[in-house]
Amino acid sequence: MQTAILAAADLDQLIQLLIVEGFQVIGPVRDQHAILYDQISSAADLPQGWIDQQEKGSYRLEQSPNQAYFGHTVAANSWKKFLNPPRRRLWRASRENGQLVFQAESNEAPPLAFIGVRSCELHAIRIQDAVYIQGSHPDELYRSNRQRLFNVSVNCTRATATCFCASMNTGPEVSLPSDINLTEVIDAEQHYFLVKAGSPAGERIVAQLPTRAADQTAQQAGREAIGAALQQMQTGPRYFDSSDVKELLYRNLESPSWDDVAERCLSCANCTLACPTCFCSAVEDSTDLTGDHAERWQRWDSCFTNDFSYIHGGTIRESTRSRYRQWMTHKLATWIDQFGHSGCVGCGRCISWCPVGIDITEELLHIRAAEAK
Repeated sequence: MQTAILAAADLDQLIQLLIVEGFQVIGPVRDQHAILYDQISSAADLPQGWIDQQEKGSYRLEQSPNQAYFGHTVAANSWKKFLNPPRRRLWRASRENGQLVFQAESNEAPPLAFIGVRSCELHAIRIQDAVYIQGSHPDELYRSNRQRLFNVSVNCTRATATCFCASMNTGPEVSLPSDINLTEVIDAEQHYFLVKAGSPAGERIVAQLPTRAADQTAQQAGREAIGAALQQMQTGPRYFDSSDVKELLYRNLESPSWDDVAERCLSCANCTLACPTCFCSAVEDSTDLTGDHAERWQRWDSCFTNDFSYIHGGTIRESTRSRYRQWMTHKLATWIDQFGHSGCVGCGRCISWCPVGIDITEELLHIRAAEAK
């Protein structure tokens, strides 16, 4: 399908069409002094005119001089919250007439439509697919949510200071399939979206929108807007060559840099909970006082918690040093052996939401510098 132009004033029609199709629409909203992904019912719920400023251990919102709907970058939370909830009940059991009766949880829920998915986040969803669908034991709830998902992606036209998707080859331009792709363009006289369908379902939705064909001038404006975000990262302090990171980390498992970062790391797990690709979980069983009712719950967990690596005989990663090394080497090295690609998409959330400002890109530079000595 050819690229079309949708006036910014008509963006709400896209959302309303998705709602009519039966989707629960999830998009960025302004809440708790941050951009978060949550359910929306109209374009009025989007954080129009707001942008984020992110740095090490720092996040704040400020009003933008323009009225862009997607002038911000990635939200504080990630889309994995909706595909794989942070806490969910797996089954219930009760004693009835002396017999145990098990009741599995239903996966019945409305299909989801994500609007505002960035390129790095599409890569993150692909990584979660490898974990939850492509393995020998697929997660049925995740697979159900994923198979019915409608994705409206957005090309980034701005990068914040913590973005490094250009280093990880995951953005800022969307390179993975989505049902509809948007590029927001604002100039002195116009505010519009370049729209391109990427699936039959997307074509059906776009065909119902009041679009017009995009001429070469409009398409060039879109390319320049994406190029501006790319240049921001390529000229920033967090741009690096990631081609040899796996080998670098394998060579430096005993680097003194691990001791340095361990002195600062709180093992709080903020980085893993904010990360769009981390997938560790734990299972909890609970019973009532009568012993007649029991439940099993699954919840997100983190390799930074002391009990996560507990096996018979004790915890195998007792120190913060060993836990940080496990997280970083898995994310950037052993993940490649396990799944065929890096577990990091360069979204920068782990940098912004670390309370002591640990920066994964800086830690890589420290390891490389220590090796050079």
